[in-house]
Amino acid sequence: MIRARQGDTLHMYSQWLAIPHELIAEANPHVSNELHDGEIIQIPGYDVVAYHSQTSETLEQIACLASLPTEVLQRMNDDRLPLRIPRRIEATLVNGQKPYDFASMKQDIDDLCTHYPFIKQKVIGTSVLGQPIIELTIGCGPKKIHLNGSFHANEWITTAAIMSFINEYVLALTNGNVLFGHTLMDYYKKVTLSIVPMVNPDGVDLVLNGPPNQEPYRSEVLRINQGERDFSQWKANIRGVDLNNQFPAKWEIEQARKIPKSPAPRDFPGFSPLTEPEAKAMADLAYNRDFEIIVAFHTQGKEIYWGYEGWEPEDAEPIVNALAKASGYQAVRYIDSHAGYRDWFIQEWKRPGYTVELGEGVNPLPLEQFGQIKEHALKMLLSLLAIS
Repeated sequence: MIRARQGDTLHMYSQWLAIPHELIAEANPHVSNELHDGEIIQIPGYDVVAYHSQTSETLEQIACLASLPTEVLQRMNDDRLPLRIPRRIEATLVNGQKPYDFASMKQDIDDLCTHYPFIKQKVIGTSVLGQPIIELTIGCGPKKIHLNGSFHANEWITTAAIMSFINEYVLALTNGNVLFGHTLMDYYKKVTLSIVPMVNPDGVDLVLNGPPNQEPYRSEVLRINQGERDFSQWKANIRGVDLNNQFPAKWEIEQARKIPKSPAPRDFPGFSPLTEPEAKAMADLAYNRDFEIIVAFHTQGKEIYWGYEGWEPEDAEPIVNALAKASGYQAVRYIDSHAGYRDWFIQEWKRPGYTVELGEGVNPLPLEQFGQIKEHALKMLLSLLAIS
């Protein structure tokens, strides 16, 4: 955080701290480039440490030791002790290799938005239990791409992979790093990413932490789960509705052929489309944002589904080929499935939509796979940004 002086500009801070001007401008949307005395400016990609100076040390000597312009320290310190020194963040903040529940995600979102304030956070809806469904936006480009994870509760590892991607992306942006051969600032300028890391927070918490305290939901999930307290196979939301079978894309077919005809741990599509607040929030988001491409992360199978009923556009195929090449996953055009978010998006907009099945094995996938899953997701998303 810098307290501006009359005549300062964001370009000056960009040069002094080696942070792209676009990132500083996006982190401070309330200011113009010509700053006023006393304005507070957030600098992304830095935190602040206290420096206990020796009596004989001058500000110029301290700045030299910290490899910073003296002007930066002057604007961060008003005769207060200890001195406040900006420190560049050079390591990731997100640890996705753990049971990744809503609280873990929210803490990481708050940390990332604090240190990288060009990330914008918005609540697009609430779950059945009132937890926020959070959308993050990153980038200032005209092309709008949407990513999401954890439609299914026991596929929570997708949220950890998405949050790790966000962290790697913003870390590389602020440090000028190259990721797997990709230089990222151009992507930031041409693409605006919309990301909902956890569509189904109640379901994820049920799988990882057990039944909620709230009634009637506590009693109801135990009844649906036949009294079992192991919820590791639960895919639905807290009301026993499969959120990825909730969309009006031949929903009636899924309703007729799915075995559950009432709330269940998995596969029950609801009594009609878009009954669940989480599904409604995702549908409203798509209507409001006019996305050009969507990617929904699921597990498992190392496959990428990309067609639906012949409504996918021609440019969907070269994109999926790039994703498959980057990850080693198999591109699959058609599967016998309806009523999913990707199905509905392709049907409604005739634009590219993809379901990525990360990893392989039995859900929930073991954390031992996380490193590989994270790398595959990162490579796919970088290739998507490159081709967009």
